[in-house]
Amino acid sequence: MKSRLLMLCVAAGVTVAPGARAQDVPSIRVGFTIPAEEGKYTMMRRPAEFPDLGKKYKIEWSQFQGTSAISQALAAGAIDCGTQGVLPIAQGTAAGTLSVDIVAQHVGEKPGSFSVYWAVKEDSPIKSVADLKGKTVGISIINGGTQGPFNLMLKKAGLDPQKDIKLVEVTFPLAEDALRQGRVDAVNMNQPFAARAEGKGGIRKLFSLSEALPNIVHILEACRKDFIAQKPDLARQYVKDLTLGMKKALANRDQTMQVVSEIMKVPVPVLDTYLLKDNDFAREPGAAPNFPAIQAMLDTYQAEGLIPKKMSAADFRNDKVVAPIE
Repeated sequence: MKSRLLMLCVAAGVTVAPGARAQDVPSIRVGFTIPAEEGKYTMMRRPAEFPDLGKKYKIEWSQFQGTSAISQALAAGAIDCGTQGVLPIAQGTAAGTLSVDIVAQHVGEKPGSFSVYWAVKEDSPIKSVADLKGKTVGISIINGGTQGPFNLMLKKAGLDPQKDIKLVEVTFPLAEDALRQGRVDAVNMNQPFAARAEGKGGIRKLFSLSEALPNIVHILEACRKDFIAQKPDLARQYVKDLTLGMKKALANRDQTMQVVSEIMKVPVPVLDTYLLKDNDFAREPGAAPNFPAIQAMLDTYQAEGLIPKKMSAADFRNDKVVAPIE
C-alpha cells in the first residue's frame, strides 16, 4: 500500500512532507495547492497555535500541482481530504470516480471582492465583450472552472463561444506576458498575477466573471465520503481546525503574509499589494461553504455542457462535518 501511494504521489507531481507518525495518534492525509489556502498554510507553518494538532491527531501534508491531481488522489484513496473546485467534484461524481463531501471553503467571490477578469492592452481597440469577435482569447484551462461563466458572458454579448473567438490555454502565471507580447488579444487575470500586472500599467479590465455569475466559489475543501463515514471524529477535528485556521488567517494579516511568504516563496511586500485587501478574493470568516453559490455554478456547468446532468449541491453536504465547527 505504501509503495502504491508513493507511485501515485510521484505520478501526480506531489511532495510529501516528512515526519514520523506516532502509532497512537490518528493521522489524516491532506492535499493542498498554491496559492489561496491561508487557513491550511497557517496550520502547516504555525501548528503550535492549534491545541489538538500533533496531540489528538496529525496531518500528513501533500502538495499537488492543481485540483485535478488532487481529484485523482482522492479517487484513488491516496489522500483523505484536499483542495477542490466545484467543476472537478461535479465531473468526478458524474463519472462515478469521485465521492466526496464539501467541508469548507477557502476563497470565492462576492460583491466588492476581487473577481477573475479578462484584460486587454490599454491601447487595444477592444472596448466591449462584443469586440472579441474574431480575436484570440486566453483562458487558464479550456473546459475548466471558469469556462461556464465565461461562456455566459460571451453569450450575453451575442457571441458564440465555440465559433466567434479563438480560445487558447494560457496559465495564470504566463497571462501577463502573453498579453503584452501580443500572443493573445485578451486574457484572464488572477491574483497575485493581476496585482503585479496592474502595478506595471498598460492593461485594463474588459470584464469580470462576477458580471455573468455572482458569488463564484473558487477553492473548496473536500473529504472522501467513505473516510468521513469511517472516521467521523477525525474528520470533524480537521474541519474544526480549518475553521480556526481561517479565523487566525483573517485576524492577523501580518502573520498571514509571513506564512504565505514562507509557503509561496514570495516577498511580503509583493503580497502586501493584494493579500486580504479589497482587491483580493473573498474569504468566509469560519470557512463556511456557500452552497447556494455552488448550486448556481452546478446549474451553469450543466447548461453549458460541462457536466452531463443536473446536480444538487445538497448531495455534497454533510451537516455533521462542515465548517464552521467551533
